[in-house]
Amino acid sequence: MDVFTTKSGTVRGRRAARDHGIVVVRGLPYAAPPFGAFRFREPQPPDPWDGVRDCSAFGPVAPQSAELPGAPVWSPGDEDILTLNIWTPADGPGDLPVLVWIHGGAYVFGSSAQPDFDGTALAAEGLVVVTLNSRLGFEGFGDVPDADDSAVFPGNRGLLDQIAALEWVRDNIAAFGGSPDRVTLAGQSSGATSVACLAVAGRARGLFRRAVLHSAVNAFATQEQAARTTAEVAAEAGVPATRAGLLATPPEALVAATDRVCARYAQDPAAGQRHYDPAIYGPVADGVLLTADPLEALAAGAGGSVELLVCHTTEEYWLLDAVGSSAKITTEEQLTVFAADFGLPASLVEGHRERLPDAPVLDVHLALHSGLLFAEYSARLAEAHARAGGRAFLARFDRRRDRTGRRVRAWHCADIPFAFGNLHEESVHFLVGGPPGEADEELSRRMTGAWTEFATHGDPGWEPLGGSAGSGAAVRVWRTAAEGPAAGAASGEQDGFRDLWRTAGLPLLAP
Repeated sequence: MDVFTTKSGTVRGRRAARDHGIVVVRGLPYAAPPFGAFRFREPQPPDPWDGVRDCSAFGPVAPQSAELPGAPVWSPGDEDILTLNIWTPADGPGDLPVLVWIHGGAYVFGSSAQPDFDGTALAAEGLVVVTLNSRLGFEGFGDVPDADDSAVFPGNRGLLDQIAALEWVRDNIAAFGGSPDRVTLAGQSSGATSVACLAVAGRARGLFRRAVLHSAVNAFATQEQAARTTAEVAAEAGVPATRAGLLATPPEALVAATDRVCARYAQDPAAGQRHYDPAIYGPVADGVLLTADPLEALAAGAGGSVELLVCHTTEEYWLLDAVGSSAKITTEEQLTVFAADFGLPASLVEGHRERLPDAPVLDVHLALHSGLLFAEYSARLAEAHARAGGRAFLARFDRRRDRTGRRVRAWHCADIPFAFGNLHEESVHFLVGGPPGEADEELSRRMTGAWTEFATHGDPGWEPLGGSAGSGAAVRVWRTAAEGPAAGAASGEQDGFRDLWRTAGLPLLAP
């Protein structure tokens, strides 16, 4: 059956090109367009429709300047951005486990239409897969001044959109063969941190029972920091940093102003932390939806009964260097300034240098930044949840590839095409080093299977972390068969840095 009835109306999907046993429904609105009277406000219910709505194409992406391979670009006037997509077995038995995916992109770019996130392979394993768009950049995370109207113009609007999508899943997914009581929320990078935030947010409680976090990013702002970002963006846009001034400024102007603010930080070595990776938006401790960084909240037991599956790659930050989005740290002087800007002790820098004795300064910096921004934070989320009595599984992605003189590392984003089973998509070949070989296909099947088993039974195939955590004995390491065993403590470089971070401590960062 390719026609489904939701609470807003009837929709028609299409058979997936790769597997005609899977039906895909694209561009289905879960909330009203968040513009006009609804701009900077909580997501509102979608308008109902008559007849059968054709859902064969992805919906518009959120306002952004990025142009991503294989995905739509945003144009001014694209407003119906709060949509989701569903992949479901055409003849499924019903009551299937559901996996809801939140894309990454530093809270300013990305979409559910990226070919990496095609849900066909996971649906073929017996899941109902949902991917979604939510507000990004200032529209999703910018602080709107005038505190007396905070209930009307809330912070963390991107997270509120995601909650609205989960509520839509709760109310409608049974029509697509999914069980509203068997929902797993998953995400990567900023999407993973969004998942962590929702795992500790009381307002999202009960909307999902399991969570998959790949490469969660260490970035969480205070209200004061968010207000300063608003002042900077408004000044760059040439408008007052007031509710009225921002409402009168079109989304494209705020996108352009944001890009200019980020570029200014990137060009200024004296700008402090934002110089190295100028991402200026993220979740905010607004005292309403969120009160603390997810790491602190999980340690205090806020994650409750949500089960976690956390993964990071062993060479995260090498991707950001490869695509030119981070500062080049190539001298000892620059490395010293970097460490000082983030409050990292000299012993941590020296420890990394000793573990990488023949590496250039750039690689020492990339290893440090990998742990600081992604790897150590991700591992600590799992460990904090386990120590607080929760159930948590930890994994590392350590697959590398050398081909035609180019080394593809186990870097940020490389794990996701494997887990989704989308290695043949041409748009991911930069991430994974070209078309897959047989060993890559086998690794992808294992990772897809782990996600499926976790979403279905809460068991990805290895032991959860114990309450003491930190030993590494329960960590699954994702490699091809030729690269070594798939379980036990990783032999990759990043695993060798964990003892250094435990001694040094991990500063919690703000975007």
